[in-house]
This record gives sequence, structure tokens and C-alpha cells, in this order.
Amino acid sequence: MPEPSRYLGRLSGKVAIVTGAGADGEEIGIGRAIALLMAREGAKLVCADLEAARAQATAARIAADGGEAIACAGDVAQAEDCAALVTAAVGRFGRLDILVNNVGISNPVSLEAVTPETWNRILATNLTSAMLMSKYAVPEMARTGGGAIVNISSLAGMRAMGALAYGPSKAAMAQLAREIGVLHGRQGIRANTVAPGHVMTPHAMGKIPADMREARRKVGPLGIEGDAWDVAQAVLFLASDEARFINGVELAVDGGVTGIGPLAGHAFVMGD
Repeated sequence: MPEPSRYLGRLSGKVAIVTGAGADGEEIGIGRAIALLMAREGAKLVCADLEAARAQATAARIAADGGEAIACAGDVAQAEDCAALVTAAVGRFGRLDILVNNVGISNPVSLEAVTPETWNRILATNLTSAMLMSKYAVPEMARTGGGAIVNISSLAGMRAMGALAYGPSKAAMAQLAREIGVLHGRQGIRANTVAPGHVMTPHAMGKIPADMREARRKVGPLGIEGDAWDVAQAVLFLASDEARFINGVELAVDGGVTGIGPLAGHAFVMGD
């Protein structure tokens, strides 16, 4: 979708942490799109990334738009770094209302080839990080009346796609959100999941050959690709007060791909 140009202040007065918010140059990946959109809707941002320069680049774009953001570097697979991010948010802005767990890595391997080290690294980065960030964020959210957590999962967590460790880690992120929503709902905390699929990001562009990209476009019922802004809009809704009665859901942002069967997919490809 085109970059949004109309903003309604839907997050005015909110403070948000977005992990994996960094990007190189002018790239718009999912984390950066979420951070930019939230800032433009009035939130104050903590842009977190493993690499300081990438986080700083996103924070600088927010500042150029007239928003307020700080950049923090850290490894969210480490408890002390997660605690530090929450401390930085509260220390700078006085509160924490929104957490977006967006960090993720993938390394597709077969069951025969996977090593315990690879398995553990992917689960630590994708799943444990979301648990740790939520662990430290929830008390601060509860202190000021509640908040919203949004986990960024994947279509690979809803359908088997040959991503051995990545798929299970992303599926578990949705269950983690449901558990948090049940355990902390009475504290005013909602937790939901967005599962992107068939979304073309700068990272995907570097990995998907042109012919595969075209086949992937064709198999979707809408016949178009999604992008980072499509994902960011879904996250914005779930993080906003408009979604105050939505808790524990997994929202696929995939153009309807999860709703079609193999024969329908084949017909789409052959017909267009």
C-alpha cells in the first residue's frame, strides 16, 4: 500500500517500544514501518534493535517527522537487555503503554540437519525474547492502568512451510499472547498477534527470486503483494484503544492466503 499520509492521533499520549525497529538506509521493513506509523499517530517511541546505528536511523526519521523517539541497542534474547529497554522507556517518558515484539530470525533446515544450537538460537531470538520483553513490560503497563502487547508472528506459524525452527517459534508466539491476555487481562493488558504472509519487505526481496515472487503473488486471492505498511496498520489497530475488546487473537495479514486450499491456489496461478 502507499505510505500513509493521513493521521488521526490514535496513539496520542501513549509510549511504545518496538523491537527490531531498525533498518538500513531508507528501507522500510516491518519494524520501521510500525515505529514510524505509531509515532505519526502520536506515540512516543523507543526504537530497539541489535545494532545501534539501525535503531538510531529509525529514531532520526521519527524526529524528522516531528515525533519523539529514542534509540536503544540490545539483544532481546537476554533478560538484562530487555529489562534495560523497559527502564529506558519509563525513565525517558514516564510510562509504557505498548510493546511490539517484532524481532525474528530464520534458518530453514531439515530435521536431520538441525543442530541444538540452531534450534535454541531461533527460539531464543523469536520466542524467548517476546516472553522476556513482556515480563518486564507488563508491570509497568499495569502500574498506569493497562496496555497492549502485539507479537509479530508469521504465516509460517499458521501453516507448515518448511521452516523447521522458525515455524514452531512463530506459532508459539501466538499462544504466548493468548496466555498473557488471559493472565493479565484484569490488569487492563491485552495481548494479540499479527501474522504477516506474502508480504514483500526489503529482507524478502533479497531472498526471493523474481519468478518465485511472481508465483507467490498469483497464489493469493487478491493477486497482489502486501508490504510493511499493511502489517503496520494492523498493529496500529490492535495497539489502539479502538481494539479495547480484542484480546488473544491472531490476525493474518496475508491477503487471504490462509483461507484457500491447494486446488484454489492452483487455479489462481493457472488463471492469472
